[in-house]
Amino acid sequence: MNAWLELGITLVVILVVVLVSALVTIYVELKAGSHMQARIGPYYAGGRWGWAQPLADGAKFLQKEDLAPAKADGPVYRLAPYVVMMSAIGMFAVIPAGPDLVGVDLDLGVYFVLAISALATLGVLMAGWSSANKYSLIGGLRAAAQLIAYEIPLILAVVAVVIQAETMSLNGIVEAQMATLFTLGGMDIALPFILTGQIVGFGIFLVAAVAELSRIPFDMPIAESELTMGYLTEYSGIRFTMFFLGEYASIVGFSAVAATLFLGGYGAPFLPESLANIAGPFVLLAKVAVLVFVIIWIRFTWPRLREDQLQSLAWRWLIPIALVNVGVVATFKVVF
Repeated sequence: MNAWLELGITLVVILVVVLVSALVTIYVELKAGSHMQARIGPYYAGGRWGWAQPLADGAKFLQKEDLAPAKADGPVYRLAPYVVMMSAIGMFAVIPAGPDLVGVDLDLGVYFVLAISALATLGVLMAGWSSANKYSLIGGLRAAAQLIAYEIPLILAVVAVVIQAETMSLNGIVEAQMATLFTLGGMDIALPFILTGQIVGFGIFLVAAVAELSRIPFDMPIAESELTMGYLTEYSGIRFTMFFLGEYASIVGFSAVAATLFLGGYGAPFLPESLANIAGPFVLLAKVAVLVFVIIWIRFTWPRLREDQLQSLAWRWLIPIALVNVGVVATFKVVF
């Protein structure tokens, strides 16, 4: 019974973290985007700062009628948004916020994250195929092609980290980055992987993660000017809300994974190990906030790519560079 109670508490905590992080990210994007484009942004819901705008949007979507096309494949159509949402939730289950603050500490944590994140594209493909709409189908097929193209450099960037850390455990990767590299003036110095040879891998991971999220400039599966709303065209009400929340929760999830793999996760210079469980969540949150802002910044900075440019970037540039990066990291690991 204690095990079931612990599992229930863990699930509740993860759900709260996912929901709150998604709502905060939506609000930050609304305000940050408005300032970048010299607009005011939301300022009615929630007073002067418009902090309640994401809640107001959610309430609006929940009031809308849940419609489905007459020729849609009902079970698949209804299940698709929840597959996307569960993919986002699953990522949070293995990300450590401290030595003991992790939902499930898996030895193959990296493998789990890569596998569960790929389910989001499966949900998108389900939505596109089941909607009985040609625009939705094209959007779903674009998402599948995009996953195949950008999952490879994403995995290769992670492989280089695994080689350097010699473990697939996310906790183990953080501990490897907290290990002492050298002593300076009587102080032990530890550096995150981004400063010890993984800056190229970090750049590849970030670009591939934005493509996995189908965010601008990689939003070809939606492409409003071409496909209406792509795979989302026929969705409304609570199901559209699930897609919406899943996207923003995944932004935070991928940012947390990147912070864990490349930026030291919950570790920080001069942070005593005894305080890691207390200060670790705040350290990880600060790193995630920076990466989330970068992803938002990219959206309001870069124009949308053409489909051929999107595929060319992955196959002609990211994959070869990622392979070279893996080779260099493996060589240095063996030689030094």
